[in-house]
Amino acid sequence: MFGSRQKAREKLAATVRSALGMPDWLESVTVGEDGRAILVIRADMADAATAEARRIEAENAASRISGIEKVTTVLTAETAPAPRHSHTKKTPEPASSGLYLTPAPPAGTRRVTKGARLSDEAMNQGAPPPATAMRPVPGIARILVVASAKGGVGKSTVAVNLAAAMAKAGMKVGLLDADIYGPSIPTMLGTVNAEPGTSPGKKLIPVEAHGMKTLSIGYLSDPDAPMIWRGPIVMSAITQLLNDAEWGTAEDPLDILIIDTPPGTGDAQLAIAQKVPVTAAIIVTTPQEVALADVRRGAAMFAKTHVPVIGIAETMSWFEDPAGNRHYLMGEGGGAKMAKALGLPLLAEIPMLQAIREAGDAGTPAALVKGPAADVFLKLARRVAIALDELVTKPAPEIVFED
Repeated sequence: MFGSRQKAREKLAATVRSALGMPDWLESVTVGEDGRAILVIRADMADAATAEARRIEAENAASRISGIEKVTTVLTAETAPAPRHSHTKKTPEPASSGLYLTPAPPAGTRRVTKGARLSDEAMNQGAPPPATAMRPVPGIARILVVASAKGGVGKSTVAVNLAAAMAKAGMKVGLLDADIYGPSIPTMLGTVNAEPGTSPGKKLIPVEAHGMKTLSIGYLSDPDAPMIWRGPIVMSAITQLLNDAEWGTAEDPLDILIIDTPPGTGDAQLAIAQKVPVTAAIIVTTPQEVALADVRRGAAMFAKTHVPVIGIAETMSWFEDPAGNRHYLMGEGGGAKMAKALGLPLLAEIPMLQAIREAGDAGTPAALVKGPAADVFLKLARRVAIALDELVTKPAPEIVFED
């Protein structure tokens, strides 16, 4: 009996190694009686960011395997010993230091290892809430999050034009600007001077713009005043804009509410993922490597919080000159490569078009102005709508982390 259980655990460990692609940085995988997988990962002390990315990828991949109940990661590292001279004392042998195995520091000193694993309490801050704690928002059928782990990639442009394209197609659409620190949707919709009304039930009445219902912190604050808010206030503001507004009714609900999130993976994103019944998310990126590295972090956050990611939208894909030649100023094929690595569809490649910028500055989304830009966003809207429908009939795409 014992032998059969041992063989089953060994087989499960082999499955984990296979799922991770058996990289050279994976030293060992063991599975205990309780279904806990222990991953020993070789880390470079000089590159803690890569070590942390590998840990997140490995834990996410292992946790998705049937039979694995918990995952513990041990990061090991070696540093070159200091030169030895006959008159110096022998360097101490490596000793355990938290979850890193590194040479012991000299006596009387303390070392903080960059990239060390956080406590369970800290890690649990990103855990999804119990299913019973997630209540649907009255008057909203679906909620789609448009996110990016990096700023300046055109996330708000995608959110605004995706919403406008869906509204143009006849859907009942809401648009929530959750970018508390940099609300840009009022400018892009031409509603900078608009103010939401208040219903008899003391709820906000969203601002109507281009066939959409919209709300933004920009409607409620001085445009020149900096938003110096800490985490709890940010989370409270987002949940109030969502829950204390008349988006729709049970008889006449929104088909979809699109939420434009701030860049990063901090308080605002966790507030949305943990307190809002998000249907799905899309991730926006540019082709260059510095942006793609952040996409992996964003995808890992959504995997951690159990929010389905339905695909990636690439912006600034190329610039086309008057002769019709394409110039890949930000790199070529980065979004497609990342989508393939994560096992996600590439929903759109949005080129650099002057019309998109001009329309955003003028307060009329490019999706509503006939031309190449409108065609791009209408195709994106169609693919997103299909992907959302497919969530009902089949599981969400499984995010796969590979080197």
